[in-house]
Amino acid sequence: MRHPRQIIIAPILTEKTNILRSSNNCYTFKVSLNANKIEIRKAIEKIFNVSVVNVNTIRQNGKPKRMGKYQGRRADWKKAIVKLKSGDSLPDFEI
Repeated sequence: MRHPRQIIIAPILTEKTNILRSSNNCYTFKVSLNANKIEIRKAIEKIFNVSVVNVNTIRQNGKPKRMGKYQGRRADWKKAIVKLKSGDSLPDFEI
């Protein structure tokens, strides 16, 4: 297994993810493209020392972008929505 910090890249903190966090105890993270649900679950449990109930993943395609006459694409990325056991929370993400 890879190091957990290579799997979990960054948290996603938006208004929508704050509503998910407060109502369903779900946290959203940007994760490695080739990470699977089992690796994500183990990485979250190891980094934050909490119990994970469920992991949902979404693959986002990069958007096409232009800079003058040059055209390119942003990179593809993967998002994971992690549901924690009731009673567990990540205090670093509380606002």
